[in-house]
Amino acid sequence: KARDWVNEPVNKLTTKQYVKEIKSLQSLGVTVDVFRKSKLKALNMGGILGVNQGSHDEPAFVKSEWKPKNSKNKKPIVLIGKGVLFDTGGINIKTGDFMSNMKADMGGSSTVLGAIKALAELALPIHVIVLTPITENRINGKELVPGDVIKMYNGETVEVLNTDAEGRLILADALTFAKKMDPLLVIDTATLTGSAFRITGSHGGVIMGTDNENIKALKKAGEEVYERLIELPMWEEFQETLESNIADTNNLGSSEGQAICAGFFLKKFVDYPWIHLDIAGPAFRNKEHYYLPKGGTGFGVRLLYQFFKNKFVN
Repeated sequence: KARDWVNEPVNKLTTKQYVKEIKSLQSLGVTVDVFRKSKLKALNMGGILGVNQGSHDEPAFVKSEWKPKNSKNKKPIVLIGKGVLFDTGGINIKTGDFMSNMKADMGGSSTVLGAIKALAELALPIHVIVLTPITENRINGKELVPGDVIKMYNGETVEVLNTDAEGRLILADALTFAKKMDPLLVIDTATLTGSAFRITGSHGGVIMGTDNENIKALKKAGEEVYERLIELPMWEEFQETLESNIADTNNLGSSEGQAICAGFFLKKFVDYPWIHLDIAGPAFRNKEHYYLPKGGTGFGVRLLYQFFKNKFVN
């Protein structure tokens, strides 16, 4: 299912259709709450609203919850997935063929939704909440431009230096919202940076975060299901590149170590055990490889399922 979502073009998998498909999880016992644009405005989710400024469809923010009565974990694990249905890059428009597969820029959301679908179908006793910020990143004359300053859900201001660094903006609002859940652990999953893709190719994902024990557990699960992860160091020097003269932070950082800069940007919005998965490389393939198809791979679904199974069931 995750593969199908990734492969759908944006004129088919619109925000409205994606929300409809997420709601179909209710038949498995998953509860689904949908926040529309008016609610996002009331919550001051400036990251999601800012990225959505240039888009045709209004944004949505969806909370999906699997909470069986026999849950092994008293506090929920929260999964967050980047749901950019198509990424033009915004006014910093993607050039050459870099836009060709951008229907796959919601691969992170398809992964976490695929994971909760698997947990519900197999009735695993694990309390999991999935948060899905959904938008497109397009241009229509109202879009963000470099130099704009937006206010995020947590009150932080962000100087937008590059509109193609949009995924981290919508994830940041979701990461702040996750605090309401009093989570045991939060894992965000996103096709976030070309930097990560240049490290792993399509052969694996990048991992970083603040929870070393669960980072090790995820890497172990990845080896078991051939969805491998390489850990990047969160050296504080990269955090310095996010400084801004006119806002609390900028959304870009340096071109060197860009995947780490993105990780540090997200870290500003968490105060709980947190792990970030950048799956820009393996979420979409241009050719088949053993059992992996051309197109959307669903990378991360088996990884997260195995992680949960190892942690709570075995």
